[in-house]
Amino acid sequence: MSTTKGARDDLATQGPGEAAGEAAGASPRDPRQGDAAAAGPSYRRLSDPRELQALAHPVRLGIMELLTVDGPLTATELADRLDESPANCSWHLRKLAEHAFVEEAGGGIGRQRPWQVRQMGLAWDDVEASPGERRAGRALSEMLLQRQVARYLQARSQLLDDGDVDWADAATSSEHASWLTADELDALNLEIRAVLERYAARLTDPAQRPSGSRLCELVAWGAPLLLPGLEATP
Repeated sequence: MSTTKGARDDLATQGPGEAAGEAAGASPRDPRQGDAAAAGPSYRRLSDPRELQALAHPVRLGIMELLTVDGPLTATELADRLDESPANCSWHLRKLAEHAFVEEAGGGIGRQRPWQVRQMGLAWDDVEASPGERRAGRALSEMLLQRQVARYLQARSQLLDDGDVDWADAATSSEHASWLTADELDALNLEIRAVLERYAARLTDPAQRPSGSRLCELVAWGAPLLLPGLEATP
């Protein structure tokens, strides 16, 4: 996906924005990311508020995530995994297909037709967005972040409860604050993004997944810390 300089969101596992997700999508990669990120996924740039609104639903995000990491899947298979009815999943699949997020994979009839994402990676940003796009993008970003935080807390609790010490120790979070210029923050976010995409090929190529590996979610953001009374350095 091509993005403008400044604030942006991306989704890379469904194949926030630059995001279970990241889901389906595609346009040229941001040239500022350089060769180090060239092997990572491309992103479809979402600019129509209707596209963003179509994604901002928990069932549709769940469908996108599952189709990305384990598709193609039928409406019936998705319903079993999401604890929804096949009819409801079929309806949401059709809505996603209207905006070219998913497509039929071929074979099967009715709710036994398999579906797949059309492309890995979705992105949107606020820099030159219209007011409608900005509102829709923020709603989707907030929903994604809530899902990601909830899943992290659930994973930590479940791993500890199950006595899975090695994985519990590996599942960590970190926080750091520093004084940066806008250009330094932009560059640092791009570096972090390149690190997060280091193993991106394993998402689509099972042969590259080492024994004992599990699907892991990596989330990062960098933004000014707007504390009361704290101003930019003159």
